[in-house]
Amino acid sequence: MKHKILVIDDELSIRLLLENFLSEDYDVISKCDGVEASEWLEGNLPDLIICDIQMPNMDGYQYLKQVRNRGYTKHTPVIMLSGTDASKERIKCYKLGAQDYLTKPFNPEELDELIKKNLFPIHYAIKW
Repeated sequence: MKHKILVIDDELSIRLLLENFLSEDYDVISKCDGVEASEWLEGNLPDLIICDIQMPNMDGYQYLKQVRNRGYTKHTPVIMLSGTDASKERIKCYKLGAQDYLTKPFNPEELDELIKKNLFPIHYAIKW
């Protein structure tokens, strides 16, 4: 059974890119903003979330806070995506509970390694 990854980004091109890149190894669900993703979470549980920061309706910070305050998603790994590489923004994400932060445009190979690190932390470490 494939791990389920929830992708949240208001840019259709990013969602399609991630779906295309990840769908061979993972079950990918895409949502265009935090509100739509929150509604999906009402009846579903992903193994990992990839979330953009700047989105309409509910931004990535608000969404991350909501995910961490829910009992059943409290420990779900979250990788944040952003168009800026500002240290202040990265630190804010970490303080809100994000495991990782990736700047757009990102290297798909780096994203793949971050996903593996978060989904298979023990197995990933053993490969070293």
